[in-house]
Amino acid sequence: MKGKAIYTIAILDFVFDEDKEDKEKYFYKVKLSDVETNKVFYDKFTFIYLEMPKFTKPLAELNTHFERWMYVFKNLDSLQAYPESLTNGIFKSFFAEAELAQLPLDKQREYENSLKYYRDLNNVIDTAFDDGKELGKAQGIELGKAEGEYNKSVEIAKNLLSLLDNETIAANTGLSVDIIQSLRK
Repeated sequence: MKGKAIYTIAILDFVFDEDKEDKEKYFYKVKLSDVETNKVFYDKFTFIYLEMPKFTKPLAELNTHFERWMYVFKNLDSLQAYPESLTNGIFKSFFAEAELAQLPLDKQREYENSLKYYRDLNNVIDTAFDDGKELGKAQGIELGKAEGEYNKSVEIAKNLLSLLDNETIAANTGLSVDIIQSLRK
């Protein structure tokens, strides 16, 4: 069956009665099935349940990314400082958002407005930089062409020095008489 996957994740602060005795089972992945046929209703529709009271691993024993997330969810309200082992990557962003969520609403708005101002300013600078690069590239191409044409004219003029007078060479190469005179020296 084609379609997008749908996940519902529930973080529970209680334990299911059915598995109360199994202390290692705190992650449940559940699919809906038809009661009559026992066929899965929609394979891409999944419920995930996390029984937080059963998760008791200390920080030092966390081995997987999943266990780190479980630790964070379970202990977020009681963490005084963010654990050193959880201050990189996605967790750094997560903790920054959690700190922001703790601010009073007016301070959150203030922060969001300053962030918007910063992003707008950064976009203006980036656009100006990109425009400057394009302009510089175009000017560089034009300057390169002009320099190439000038150098070609000088070479032609040097070849004609023994054959023609300064005025004739200047008229035919586009160089000034002064430049032709300097080439003769």
